[in-house]
Amino acid sequence: MLGSSGVRINGEKPWDMRIHNPDFYERVLSGGSLALGQSYMDGWWDCDALDQFFEKILENRLDKKSKAASLTLLWAVLKAKLLNAQSRSRAYIIGERHYDTGNDLFSIMLDKGLNYSCAYWKEAETLDAAQEAKLDMICRKIGLKPGMTVLDIGCGWGGFAKFAAEKYGAGIYGVTVSREQVAYANSCCRPLDVTIELKDYREIREKFDRVISIGMFEHVGLKNYRTFMKVVHGCLKDNGLFLLHTIGGNTSVDSTDPWIDQYIFPNSMLPSSKQIASAIEGLFVLEDWHNFGQYYDKTLMAWYDNFKKNWARIKDNYDERFYRMWTYYLLSCAGSFRSRRNQLWQIVFSKNGIRGTHPYRERYFPSVH
Repeated sequence: MLGSSGVRINGEKPWDMRIHNPDFYERVLSGGSLALGQSYMDGWWDCDALDQFFEKILENRLDKKSKAASLTLLWAVLKAKLLNAQSRSRAYIIGERHYDTGNDLFSIMLDKGLNYSCAYWKEAETLDAAQEAKLDMICRKIGLKPGMTVLDIGCGWGGFAKFAAEKYGAGIYGVTVSREQVAYANSCCRPLDVTIELKDYREIREKFDRVISIGMFEHVGLKNYRTFMKVVHGCLKDNGLFLLHTIGGNTSVDSTDPWIDQYIFPNSMLPSSKQIASAIEGLFVLEDWHNFGQYYDKTLMAWYDNFKKNWARIKDNYDERFYRMWTYYLLSCAGSFRSRRNQLWQIVFSKNGIRGTHPYRERYFPSVH
């Protein structure tokens, strides 16, 4: 199975696997991707460059060629079809199990603004600069001006809210399902015109000049895409703009990888372009679609470097299995973006259409005639 990818068992390349437990083969062949991740967490195998391992595996689509069909994968498919895993009553699970893991962890890993989404590296040399470039680009794409009100759905630790309030003089109302994020964001944004609340997006009723959502749509779920877009439509003033920043997949799915679902992002899934387009039909005009997924590879590698370099500062709060789990998460995701299996989209929508060309595109990406 591995031959076509260039990965070897107990080979000498940095992307080769070193097997420590002979039961590894049976476990992975019967358990698929979930067992692959679990066996790494348990120390059954190692690899010097997990990011390169996954790049090669995914480039050669070995995950699609594998015949392993575990009960876990079957349950993931059935659950997606039968249940609404991202219903209002289940909305806070992702906050409790992932984003509340510990501000100490995210503080050593992320940039100074704790922005937990893809940075924009076009002209940046550091993670801090790349994240600030991303935030500034978002503000310019939505034409943000002093005094405007902005709804930030899935506001995280307040990185965008603080930036937009300080640099553009906007008033920000952010919602998140993480208690740790609410406490941190309200503290770091004081005394700016920023309010952060623990709230599900389906509870929002107010009107805003602009709406943005950065790295949250991955938790909405297929059954709720249309509801999400209707909520945004109802919250956006008639002449407003909505910017959606989300990871996207090349094909339409209704579930996520079993290992990611169990250990990192429960009840998550990546939307496809088809699913997003269907969800906005009759509600929005699509003004701009920007893909810079190649920058997520670089972002994830920067996060991994920070995590590895600063692990000693927080290791007393976690164990070795967590370290291996988090390493596997960051580097496997880096490999997925490097292989272009995953994308990162920034999409701008209007309610009634902008007269002429979207101003940001006209200035920075002029049409060729």
